[in-house]
Amino acid sequence: MRRHGIMGLLGAIALAAGTLAAAGPAHATTGHLAAAHPAAAPQADPPAEFGTDWHDPLTPAPPVTRPGTRSCQVTLAEAQFRDFTPYRGGYAPPADCGPGDWAKVVLRLDGKVKGRQYDRLGNLTLGGVEILRTSTPQPSPDGIAWSVEKDVTRYRDTLARPQPVEMLIGNVVDDTYTGVIEVKVTLTFYAAEGRTPPAPDTPDRVLPLTTPTVTTPRNTERLLAEVYATGSGGGCEEYWYMTTPDPAPYSCKADKGPHREVRISVDGQLAGIAAPFPTVWTGGWSNPFLWYVTPGPRAFDVRPILYDLTPFAALLGDGRPHRIEVSVAGVPAGQSGWSTPTNLLLWQDEAREIVTGALTRQEQSEPAGSSRWTPAAPGGEHRLDTEGSHRLTVSGYLDTSHGRITTTVTRAVRGTSVHRWTEGEARDALTATWTDEESVTRGPTTTRTTGTYTMDGETTLGAGDRLRTVLSLGDRADTVTLRGGRTVDVSHLDDRYTGDATYTANVPRDQRHAVATTSARHRLHGSGAPGGCYDRTITTVQGTLTVDRRRC
Repeated sequence: MRRHGIMGLLGAIALAAGTLAAAGPAHATTGHLAAAHPAAAPQADPPAEFGTDWHDPLTPAPPVTRPGTRSCQVTLAEAQFRDFTPYRGGYAPPADCGPGDWAKVVLRLDGKVKGRQYDRLGNLTLGGVEILRTSTPQPSPDGIAWSVEKDVTRYRDTLARPQPVEMLIGNVVDDTYTGVIEVKVTLTFYAAEGRTPPAPDTPDRVLPLTTPTVTTPRNTERLLAEVYATGSGGGCEEYWYMTTPDPAPYSCKADKGPHREVRISVDGQLAGIAAPFPTVWTGGWSNPFLWYVTPGPRAFDVRPILYDLTPFAALLGDGRPHRIEVSVAGVPAGQSGWSTPTNLLLWQDEAREIVTGALTRQEQSEPAGSSRWTPAAPGGEHRLDTEGSHRLTVSGYLDTSHGRITTTVTRAVRGTSVHRWTEGEARDALTATWTDEESVTRGPTTTRTTGTYTMDGETTLGAGDRLRTVLSLGDRADTVTLRGGRTVDVSHLDDRYTGDATYTANVPRDQRHAVATTSARHRLHGSGAPGGCYDRTITTVQGTLTVDRRRC
């Protein structure tokens, strides 16, 4: 079976595109945010196979923490998505929770869909600033509901003023694909009052990079770029980690193989590198039964890649326009399939109209990337071994009102994978690990972060068109902050998913006789965890929640 019969058998993300449609303005209310709907109690006796309904999608990730202060809620969008026509509305900040120095702002998306539908990619922008990138679950015939929460306090500058709102979840509805995607998106603002101060360290300005040319404030003293990078659109870049170069006989091609790297440049100079996260959407690996209840890590809340561009702040703040561009290395020339919307987050020196400085160092290793194909022996497997790596160091200083501050950023990315498949791709397997290590030293403070992403899976098409997928995914991060050489903060994230699902392919839904066991565990320790420790595991069998265990 060819790749489009296995990896692409049951759909792909539809990339948001289209013309804008008019809608009414957002409205505001005051009060307390209602709690998320709790998961149903685990059941001891799941059905023998999937039926026409299953548990609503959920993840083991912790809810966004909230202060116990006065709150105000604003509805950003309320829409039904049937095609590629975006929702357009208006936003105004709430009047009853302060002028803009809020303690926290939480975005919540509530969605529902029923019938038959693919997974779809969605995004939400406010004043051109992308504040949410998400994907949707695939529905049951009887219908599902799900929710996504996100801390959006860092967009305080954008939220403080009236803004246009645009949201799109590109969809197709016809006699076969009947699922209309209904969503409501709200913002809840928590006032800074009493002993609850305004959120610390939020950017003074947030600029959407709608064109490559940008002019930044001349008193910028810290500058980050966030890039919502996703390989999507239904083509091979949705499965970039599985692509192969010629002459390997595989259905998804890339002339340099599967290694990818997301790069950002300033005036043509490389300014940052990152390993893209290998997101698996809810139709991924040819088997939606893996994801009906438990999505893979980050599928519902696509986290942006962060780049510290402070070493370039003096260059960018000279009062003239400059070019900031994002690219994805490894994508075949002229091929689409990646989306990289970008925001600039800026902190300004209130005591200076102009901050001067210089970029003092920009050094990189030679980017390395290679794929070696070993042809299959008769009746055997093809094998593609891929390695890639790159290292970049940039440094610069700024003369601020509180002294000269030097910022040095070192980042190293590496990826290794082994891809095995048989003729016709009736068996298709991948084992891969990506690492992204970053060290940022700003004055006396150094923050070191190591991200590790893993994927180990196999899809087989056997007798009677029984398709089985066994897959494990990992998303880990370790962060250490030192000040004056002493450790002042440590955090550890470990988000894991495992699944094993089988169904009969190429038959109507009621003849698939599908079975699946999935498990997801989210562990968080350190300053980022509620109370310093969070640990939750959820397990499903045939779409029924059988385990919901909390530790700590």
